Amino acid sequence: MTSLFVFGTLRDPELLALVLGRSVKTDRAHLQDHAVFRVQGAEFPICVPSPGKRAEGLLIRGLDADTFSRLDFYECGFGYTRAEHGISVAGATVRAQVYVPLGPALRSSGEGWSLAVWQRDHGALTREVAREAMALAGAIPPEDVPARWPVWAARAQTRLNARHRPATRREGLPDLSKLEVERVDVPVDAFFRVEDHHIRFPNFAGGVSKTVSRVAFVSVDAVTVLPYDPVRDRVLLVDQFRTGAYARGDTQPWMLEPVAGRVDGGETWEQTAHREAQEEAGVLLTALEFIGRYYPSPGALTEYLISYVGLCDLPDGQAGLFGVASEAEDIRTYLVSFDTLMEMCADGRVQTGPLLLSAYWLAANRPRLRQG
Repeated sequence: MTSLFVFGTLRDPELLALVLGRSVKTDRAHLQDHAVFRVQGAEFPICVPSPGKRAEGLLIRGLDADTFSRLDFYECGFGYTRAEHGISVAGATVRAQVYVPLGPALRSSGEGWSLAVWQRDHGALTREVAREAMALAGAIPPEDVPARWPVWAARAQTRLNARHRPATRREGLPDLSKLEVERVDVPVDAFFRVEDHHIRFPNFAGGVSKTVSRVAFVSVDAVTVLPYDPVRDRVLLVDQFRTGAYARGDTQPWMLEPVAGRVDGGETWEQTAHREAQEEAGVLLTALEFIGRYYPSPGALTEYLISYVGLCDLPDGQAGLFGVASEAEDIRTYLVSFDTLMEMCADGRVQTGPLLLSAYWLAANRPRLRQG
């Protein structure tokens, strides 16, 4: 059995229990002649030598090899390795493992790091990511964790968002607490995830269904924003190849859409809208007009969309070729007058739900936007 000293995010009791797979007893301790700083370009900390200072933390005793395997899975992919140090606890010195930077990949920002601030700003999201990540401990190598973390974080942000529905609740619905989960199979777990839920769900008659298999295609919350110039009375449309249309057999799988993109972990919907407008169209939005939030196809898709019209300046020459090269995005944008947009919706050139919805919302609100 071996002891461990934690100085950073694992001082959060809930996160520690998720990573270890169980709750443990901890003792307050410190590592002399070391200090904790925020990692450059990140929100988590490192512990580095610093004469005369001391790194506060927690000592965990009696951890076995399997537990350290879980810890290594969580920590080592991000550039940490284990080293043994003398830890001061209750007036004594105990030898314990500490996760320290491995090579130059992790650099100190020189700024202090606060557990309380991290818990406030990043704790809920990180705990939610850890729930999904630690389910794969032993199934994938630690080196794969950093590459998968952004997808896990986006899915975690989606789950957090889903738990905070609008205040208005519908009456007379079945009691969700009566839903019974027999098992959940996951045949696909990559950028997208497929979950086969074997469940018994409460019905409107007051009973519970027989066990049924219901498959969900798990994606993340996404934002759409239709850039609109109220002075020139025109919009910017995005055109790109869409695999869903191609897989359906559509002979013209290039779709006209608003600007759109997933909500990354830690992002607000508004931040996503502004970021995607820059990435997909080179457009700087001056204001966002909220359209609505909705499930486009809740029978099988977890995707949840938040749609906006984005007010902006769309001069001649704004259209062009865009996209994030690292994501193999190939996007062409068009400037289209409002009247032409309505014609395209009527004659079938527009075939995507978010663009139809955004166009009709714009038609209803255009007088107000143009007066502004």
